[in-house]
Amino acid sequence: MKTWTKYLLGTVIVAFAGVVFYKKVFIPKHTFATLKPVQGDLQESVEGMGNVGALRTYTITAQTGGKILKLFADNGSWVKKGDLLIEIDAVDLPAQIDAAHASLTKANYDTQASQSELENQKAQKALVQITYDRYKKLYEKGFASKAEYDKASADLHSIDALMAATASRIDAAKSAATVARKNLDALGIKTNRLSVYAPADGYIVSKGAEVAQSVSSSTPIFTLIDPTTLWVKTTIDERISTNIRPSQSAFITLRSQPDKPYIGVVQRISATSDPITLEREVDVAFTTIPKPFYINEQAKVSVLVKNHADVLTILSTAVVQKDKHTGIWILQNAHAHFVEANITAQNDTQIALSNVDKNTQIIIPDAAKKALSEGMKIYQ
Repeated sequence: MKTWTKYLLGTVIVAFAGVVFYKKVFIPKHTFATLKPVQGDLQESVEGMGNVGALRTYTITAQTGGKILKLFADNGSWVKKGDLLIEIDAVDLPAQIDAAHASLTKANYDTQASQSELENQKAQKALVQITYDRYKKLYEKGFASKAEYDKASADLHSIDALMAATASRIDAAKSAATVARKNLDALGIKTNRLSVYAPADGYIVSKGAEVAQSVSSSTPIFTLIDPTTLWVKTTIDERISTNIRPSQSAFITLRSQPDKPYIGVVQRISATSDPITLEREVDVAFTTIPKPFYINEQAKVSVLVKNHADVLTILSTAVVQKDKHTGIWILQNAHAHFVEANITAQNDTQIALSNVDKNTQIIIPDAAKKALSEGMKIYQ
């Protein structure tokens, strides 16, 4: 092959490679998508992270110490108000109740017997009183001896003493009956405390004890929440929390369901801020209960604090930082130019600008392509 032919062939190959590089590499690296601002409404939002909780949470404990006999719910159970949840072993309580009933029966019997005896003694006293009155008159007239009069007087005092003793026994029996009844009332309260019922409709989110376990009256056995009061306790930076108000709408995104935002509403705003984190607690309630849900699950909250009507908006991904300035790259005469952005409002995905018009072509930066620079040639 002649020398000039070799040079010609090499030139053709180099030229072909240059064309391929230009079309396949250079131009794609300088080709960017663009967008134009869209006129419409923008919902300004404030974001915060928090955890799922509930306003009404009930810690259910045994009302008296003892061994757990039965548990009628488990972690994850739905229960109704008044449902039986726990039974504690009564141990010797039934025997104590039987003994208290026996004591009450005996006290009532003793009272009745003593009252009958007192009535009999009252009848005897009437006869003794008649005898005493008769001997007293005879003694005063000298027809009866002093010994006879003294005996009649002694008999009268004796029956009075017997009646007083019987009255005391009646009082003692009545006191014993009162004690027995109070004992039965106390045992009844103890019996009622052996059974624990659900204080409200709700969802069991934790169980802290098992059957046959001995517990004290302060041992948490179940944690019950009212699902209608489910909310996210979120914290929001003080600098952006000023416009948050109760009853504002919000979106809640659970970590376990990132593609399914739930609608919420601001229910409560803390009156104090954390002096260390400089954040304020905001409680956002669910308007629809998520299923399933998990207490303490992480959640993202976006509170809609203000509506900006009839503004020009662009995607937030088009806004960049250049030399410590926030701005956008616009396309003019097929070249890129950086313009500092005049942002009037923004949310998670959109930004409203006041220094663009409907025809402004905004370049969307692409990390996979050549970095944008002032005056750079842009292909489309």
